[in-house]
Amino acid sequence: MRYLVKQLKGTRAVADALGVSQRTVERYVKDQIRRPRADLARRLADAVRERWQPRVRERARRQAATSTGLVVDTRARFGFTAAPGTTDDARIRHLTLALPPQCAARLFDAKDPGASEQQLRGIAAKGLGEVYFRDGGRRAHGLEVEFTDVEHLEFEL
Repeated sequence: MRYLVKQLKGTRAVADALGVSQRTVERYVKDQIRRPRADLARRLADAVRERWQPRVRERARRQAATSTGLVVDTRARFGFTAAPGTTDDARIRHLTLALPPQCAARLFDAKDPGASEQQLRGIAAKGLGEVYFRDGGRRAHGLEVEFTDVEHLEFEL
């Protein structure tokens, strides 16, 4: 309740948003009432979640794009076009890798204006190829990575 009072800058606005009296909101702020009724508890939780989640998501996104990066878990056909039987030949692989912040920033920047799933998959493939096959630029220079037949692809902050 205190969070909503701070966000909406007053008890009257909170009372109007929750459908209760201003005096009821004041009682919650002063700890005279501690446990809301079930219907009010639901409305209160929804109102807090509506205002809280966008801030939390934006902070996590900013941190991923600047310092921590993303963790990608995928099962897909992944590899280079190589001689059959070599370790880099395209095949179904299950990978869980940390993508660098630069790749996370590219994904977020492409997602905002409404990039297609295919475009986002291409950005993820380049990042995965750089981390998994090219080892940050230490090997496999100039080869194109294949990333097809995606069974699942999950991102974690």
